[in-house]
Amino acid sequence: MQLTITQLYEKMRANMGPSGWWPADSKEEIIIGAILIQNTNWRNADRALTLLHNTTGLVPDRILALPPEKLHDLVRPAGFYRNKSRALVSVLTWLAQGNYDYPAIRQRYGAHLRQELRALHGVGPETADVLLTYIFDVPTFISDKYARTLFTCLGVTGLTDYRSLARRCTLPASFTPAIAQDFHGLIDEFGKVYFHPLTKFQESFLAGDTLAL
Repeated sequence: MQLTITQLYEKMRANMGPSGWWPADSKEEIIIGAILIQNTNWRNADRALTLLHNTTGLVPDRILALPPEKLHDLVRPAGFYRNKSRALVSVLTWLAQGNYDYPAIRQRYGAHLRQELRALHGVGPETADVLLTYIFDVPTFISDKYARTLFTCLGVTGLTDYRSLARRCTLPASFTPAIAQDFHGLIDEFGKVYFHPLTKFQESFLAGDTLAL
């Protein structure tokens, strides 16, 4: 069956239930987690997140007050600790300038918000889209590796990197922030089950479907 983006989401939701993504207790935890997860697995990122939580309670101002060497030690389990520490300081400092008032920050920058996020150290296109979707409630499609793998399995060709899918896939206007968040979570949960190994996709409820993109 050929599916639209909306039909794909509805089929995944019907078969999998709500994703519950992003699993976190606060938006600040999502922000920090989105930086720590870069170029590593969740186990390593979670180790660093736990250390930061135990030391600072994930309170941004307490993280910013840490000496650089201490922050490096806490971030180290996530790898690339110098770059990620710098990214945390950059993003949290920028948010502090807006008093962590996410709706107000969104309103201030409007259509230029993604550009502002990309200008921050350590914020690539995927992290920017995660922050737009989960922090600023801007429904955005996150073209991560699981999404590219899924869409390739559904017959979409030429998906070589993040931009190759991001420029081709925009969410329908009917997608609310909650739906966009859930859709990303469902894709990643689907990938964990059916892409290891990739041949397991043929056992999934999407086997035989294609995507109209």
